[in-house]
Amino acid sequence: MRLKRLTFWGADDNDDSLVVSVIEGRKTVTADTVEAYYQPYGEFGDGSYAPGELIEVYDLRQRLRCLIRATKVYTIRFGDIPEEVWRGETFESAEQFRQVHIDALPHLELHDDFEFVTLHFELVEVIAR
Repeated sequence: MRLKRLTFWGADDNDDSLVVSVIEGRKTVTADTVEAYYQPYGEFGDGSYAPGELIEVYDLRQRLRCLIRATKVYTIRFGDIPEEVWRGETFESAEQFRQVHIDALPHLELHDDFEFVTLHFELVEVIAR
């Protein structure tokens, strides 16, 4: 049985900045819409990650970069971003978290009660820098 897989999306196919951030131990949280979190997104993204699971992390060129372990999963409101979430996502503030997600998800109407699922994780092993 294979491990679950996750891909971090960057600005383009060559943007490894989010994966590098995980490898460096700075990024420890990722968030997605409730609908998207529970859906697979291709061969390198399984979705529905749960606490305790070991997850392979791939870059956008489908290269295995590291292993992480899910530690917590919970839902947040867009109007109330906890500090551990925005810091774990490597943002300077909750407002920066909100603005980046508004820019990244222009097709959605993100309002204060819109819900995101947060995946908290720890780095287990670096496979490729």
